[in-house]
Amino acid sequence: MPKTVLLDAQTTNPGDLSWEWLKEYGELEIYPRTPKELIAKRCESADIVITNKTPLEKSDLEKMPSLKFVAVLATGYNVVDTVYLKEKNIPVSNIPSYSTQAVAQLVFAHITEHYNAVALHSQDVKNGGWSSCPDFCYQLTSLTELYGKTIGIIGFGKIGQAVADIAEAYKMNILAVSGHETDQSGRKNFKWATLDELARESDIISLHCPLTKETENLINADFLSKMKQ
Repeated sequence: MPKTVLLDAQTTNPGDLSWEWLKEYGELEIYPRTPKELIAKRCESADIVITNKTPLEKSDLEKMPSLKFVAVLATGYNVVDTVYLKEKNIPVSNIPSYSTQAVAQLVFAHITEHYNAVALHSQDVKNGGWSSCPDFCYQLTSLTELYGKTIGIIGFGKIGQAVADIAEAYKMNILAVSGHETDQSGRKNFKWATLDELARESDIISLHCPLTKETENLINADFLSKMKQ
């Protein structure tokens, strides 16, 4: 029966799910985390390797003679040397779109926290700040509406577009930078922009592009110097 090795179970399943069903298909070894120096040793007799963020580089893959399949428990598969695996005719799977809406929701959780200071006010209310306030109108910081603000989105794939969907609901202006510009004529207050335009005009910038040689250090001192103060 095939042997499956799961290299970093903790990142995708901290305990709320069961991996037991995988045992129906053969031998199963589960590791919460795997340091670089143990990758090859743990996978040397594996037929199937499952990873989330543990890298599978050529130097380690060459030491896995039984390998027949690699499953990446994420959308991005840059942690795997796909060129080497293609040469060896070993298929790789990933999970596209599994987190699109969750990531977009988290983006706006951070944005609204920044502009409304929800956690700060919540804690102060619990500490009696509002009940002891002499005025009905109570705020510890200035609160700012998102209406009319400009959000710049770098990378306009599924997640970037989901962020834009929420921004539209707030009636924000949307600027986007992408290597693959598509028709967005159905969107309101949307404009494709250059990176410089996005830096200069945006109140908020959200990054949703993969880390590649082209995007590494994309946000640097020069970029930040162009942003609004």
